[in-house]
Amino acid sequence: MDSKDGELAFSDKYDKAHSEAYYKKHKQGFWRNRSNKRETEVARRALAAAGNPGSILDLPCGAGRFWPLLVESSATELMAADNSESMLEVARTSQSAELVERFKLFQTSAFDIQMPDNSIDCIFSMRLIHHIGEPSDRLRLLKEYHRVARQSVCLSLWVDGNYQAWRRKRLEATRPKKGYQNRFVIPAATIENEFKEAGFKVRDSFDMTPLISMWRIYVLEK
Repeated sequence: MDSKDGELAFSDKYDKAHSEAYYKKHKQGFWRNRSNKRETEVARRALAAAGNPGSILDLPCGAGRFWPLLVESSATELMAADNSESMLEVARTSQSAELVERFKLFQTSAFDIQMPDNSIDCIFSMRLIHHIGEPSDRLRLLKEYHRVARQSVCLSLWVDGNYQAWRRKRLEATRPKKGYQNRFVIPAATIENEFKEAGFKVRDSFDMTPLISMWRIYVLEK
């Protein structure tokens, strides 16, 4: 199992030092900056495809990397949550005070969101599902998103059918087998069936770099 009591097996690694390193990682070097800019552009298109929701929950919000994008959206209610209190603290202290004050921040697990049914227009969930290898865990997460979201979910993950996925598969075949793995390429057909089983329809999808990148953002609707 990849999760236990609402947490992923690697959740404990997000202490203060790791959370600070995560924040800095996406700001280091030309290629990371370029990738971050491209990912933000694709996420902006996904939010537009979701109908420019009036309220958004960023979960997991990490260190607030997408907050500038969410603030520029048409949403009048912005919430941000993470399972790691350390990650939330890094977000509070690293982002500008003007940015932080736009969000209601709270700690919660994506598997057990401390919000009522149908309480937010859109859940914005970047870079989480590719960490979940067990289909039963992904389905549990997706059903929780379906419970809380009123209208839509924007989420990103790694999918097959591109150069990076092909290359990763070849590399994995040559590496020694490890007892634990925390990042997975999920076949597009598999995850789309799981979306349907959780009660969602795929409204749209956007590849970060078509035929090259593993990253895809799906826009799901209830």
